[in-house]
Amino acid sequence: MKTVLITGTSSGYGRRTALHFHEQGWNVVATMRTPRPDVLPVSDRLRVVALDVTDPQSIAAALDAAGPVDALVNNAGVPSISVFEGTPMARVREVFETNTFGVMATTQAVLPLFRERGSGVIVNVTSSVVLGHMPLSAVYKASKMAVEGFTASLALELAPFGVYAKTVEPGACLTTNFAARATNGTPLDQLVPAPYASWAEKTMAEFTGQDLFTQESDVAETVWRAVHDTTGQLRFPAGPDAVRLAQAK
Repeated sequence: MKTVLITGTSSGYGRRTALHFHEQGWNVVATMRTPRPDVLPVSDRLRVVALDVTDPQSIAAALDAAGPVDALVNNAGVPSISVFEGTPMARVREVFETNTFGVMATTQAVLPLFRERGSGVIVNVTSSVVLGHMPLSAVYKASKMAVEGFTASLALELAPFGVYAKTVEPGACLTTNFAARATNGTPLDQLVPAPYASWAEKTMAEFTGQDLFTQESDVAETVWRAVHDTTGQLRFPAGPDAVRLAQAK
């Protein structure tokens, strides 16, 4: 029976992915910065473990508690919606600390185990923002584009050892708390500099009015497919809007 370790499983894509792997018969190590066992079912094949991807000691402790794993899904992330001019550099560093450096740190910690065993899969969850030119996402997109480049190079380094690295690129999902977390509940017009206000409002209206959206299940199923894929495919768009963007690109 195989085991997957998933970061950021308290809600959204991470929670749905943990449920999907569990439903498919895998052992699941569901990690969260602040453990909330109540959001996942009680099962002898599912464990909730504390993991802060920005803390090396937390990463080491979580991997020690998890034991041998067959797949690592780097899903934990910090959202960001705003114009760049109005984004404090402290916020930029916070986004990169989790979205980019956290992915790298967790990946680096698991690599010796995968390399020595000669098998393993790393799936880094990025975003469909990497597939198109999307406003109000400069910082978020930069953090995810970095992970895309990192993964592409990493995949080449790991191939001789039978270890895979891939990305899953979710589209826009209205059922997660992405927008609320991105703004901490503050209306967007209070976050952007006044000269951008009317443009930002129009842009958000166009975004929420699009005709295709991603479901959390789309992402879970795509992560599952990426973990099992042996064709050498590197990038996996998840959700109909992401697929459309990938096809256009």
